[in-house]
Amino acid sequence: MPTNAAAWLGAKQAKLEIKPAPYTPPRENEIVIRNHAVAINPIDWILQDVGSFIFPWIKYPFILGSDCAGEVAEVGLKVTRFKVGDRVLGHAIGTDKKRNRAAEGAFQEYTVLLAGMSSPIPTNLPYESAAVLPLGLSTAACGLFQKDHLALEYPSLTPKPNGKTVLIWGGSTSVGSNAIQLAVAAGYEVITTASPTNFEYVTRLGAAQVFDYHSKTVVQAVTQALEGKNFAGALAIGAGSAEPCADIVSAAKGVKFISTASTSVSFGSLPPRAGTGAILPVLLRIVGSTIAFTIKLKMRHIGTKAIFGTTLADNEVGSLIYNNYLPQALAAGSFVAAPEPQIIGKGLEQIQPGLELQKKGVSARKLVVSL
Repeated sequence: MPTNAAAWLGAKQAKLEIKPAPYTPPRENEIVIRNHAVAINPIDWILQDVGSFIFPWIKYPFILGSDCAGEVAEVGLKVTRFKVGDRVLGHAIGTDKKRNRAAEGAFQEYTVLLAGMSSPIPTNLPYESAAVLPLGLSTAACGLFQKDHLALEYPSLTPKPNGKTVLIWGGSTSVGSNAIQLAVAAGYEVITTASPTNFEYVTRLGAAQVFDYHSKTVVQAVTQALEGKNFAGALAIGAGSAEPCADIVSAAKGVKFISTASTSVSFGSLPPRAGTGAILPVLLRIVGSTIAFTIKLKMRHIGTKAIFGTTLADNEVGSLIYNNYLPQALAAGSFVAAPEPQIIGKGLEQIQPGLELQKKGVSARKLVVSL
């Protein structure tokens, strides 16, 4: 049996420690991969800083991490899509309440993945590039395609324009980069926002129009761009993004719904290892502003729902993305791994510095550690 090591979170707010970890064989619908690259997301440092407040089911020590890419080491009895040696990416969902298992965290040498949340990758796609995809892709897919969110038509390799337009606020983010591509692949025109330095980037991904979210007139500009269009709803990415989206959706003709991928208040202002006295006010502001915003939307007859990026594992969207669409789209080159990886080093010991760097903010890049 292989030996394993992991970047363990030993206690709440502790720094990650590299220690041995058990090698966990796959259950019948799982695979085990030998990780060659892992990527870092905001949720990773948020869980390190305030995890016991927002994910109280996590028991320490635990292994965080959602994004991984590597080589299949073992397959479960009912798995037919993969074989040992296959190159894959996977969305590790160990922090999900229904899974709640350190063996399914990405920040280790060997990770257990649900076969249905994994995809083969072509030989010309480096592991470091593949690792940027899973969580951003899953979150975008939940918001765009789940029946309890925007419920858009599904993506295909040969999309035909359907005459509908979707707003993706925060197009250069990890979620936005995937959402733009998925929406275009489903036949939608995409209007998005970004900083001017990323206009060309989101346009390359398929956005038809892009607006500077810093502009004081951005709401008016996007509203004018949507005049006469069949609006399919909005995907709001980034703290505070739902508020301008609400004004735009209220004025647009079509679907009155906002799928939100971010909290109303950012955790980024919290100091390292902040105490309860610093964390609780932030959580209370999030809860309070969410309630107030929801009431405001109801008065304007606008629906909304927050995305939890692992829910597609339990519905048809997971299979749609990881089984039906992504493998073929990556092979055909019609879907690109975005944003670009920023490789910050090699080895599990680079993950903790990566969390600290990610907390400072990254634009149109995703931090990746090679293993």
